[in-house]
Amino acid sequence: MPFLELTLTVRVEQQPRTEEALDDLGAMSITLRDADAETPDEQAIFEPGVGELPLWPTLTLSALFDADSDRRGLLEALGELLPWLEPDQLGFQEVADEDWERAWMDQFKPMPFGRRLWIYPWNIEPPEDDALVVIRLDPGLAFGSGTHPTTALCLEWLDGLELAGKSVIDYGCGSGILAIAALKLGAAQAVGVDNDPQALTASADNAERNGVASHFALFLPEDHVVEPADIFVANILAGPLGELAPTFAAAAKPGAPFAISGILAGQQDELLQRYACWFDELRVDTREDWVRISGRRRIH
Repeated sequence: MPFLELTLTVRVEQQPRTEEALDDLGAMSITLRDADAETPDEQAIFEPGVGELPLWPTLTLSALFDADSDRRGLLEALGELLPWLEPDQLGFQEVADEDWERAWMDQFKPMPFGRRLWIYPWNIEPPEDDALVVIRLDPGLAFGSGTHPTTALCLEWLDGLELAGKSVIDYGCGSGILAIAALKLGAAQAVGVDNDPQALTASADNAERNGVASHFALFLPEDHVVEPADIFVANILAGPLGELAPTFAAAAKPGAPFAISGILAGQQDELLQRYACWFDELRVDTREDWVRISGRRRIH
């Protein structure tokens, strides 16, 4: 079924009222993006602080409605709700419905990470090779398919460890890909922590499909009772990584290997200084514009 997309371009101070008006009119979804995305001074927003919603000076809001929605009626209603709105600030177009999950699956190809670890989508059968460790992945709506450089950096790091019989904590587990990889590589048990309930659902589903659900416990941060693990990995963002460093130190046994990623190039120096309070053998590895910091929990 196609949709009717209504697009409005507004100033940042007009965004709250515009979004409220679209919601009142029954928009099924509202997407915000930078209206000046093609300009040289485009400012990307990577990690807002807690309670913050930084936005661009000029925004484009795209709202989806049923295809048979009355365009004239929507325009008249918007004119009453947003009297400052000018005709050149908005437009309509029809958007075809798609099976987005199937489109993703059709584009996602098998990917290797390190010596033996592979990720395969569900629509492609892996070869019968005992030397390969295969994860069958359906990330759904949660982050973490292996295609992002930070995920790839963490997967390759895990592939280089001796994981047999070890316990692992994956903080910011997303799709569960890192914890599942650790379990498939021989870890005895894993804990996944994420502040998004949808991520926990995706992680549980992926763990079940990979036959490791009985060894994978999942928690929201407020429900997680920290018990130190043999291996610790966190793929989130630099801000939370800095704030949570003491928590992560408490979650790693003395001598435990650890890795953190989700760090943009240029953000690593402050984190290296912070983590040096608890971790030794710190090193930095990069891929594209992203960084992984790894090392070991200090023994004394």
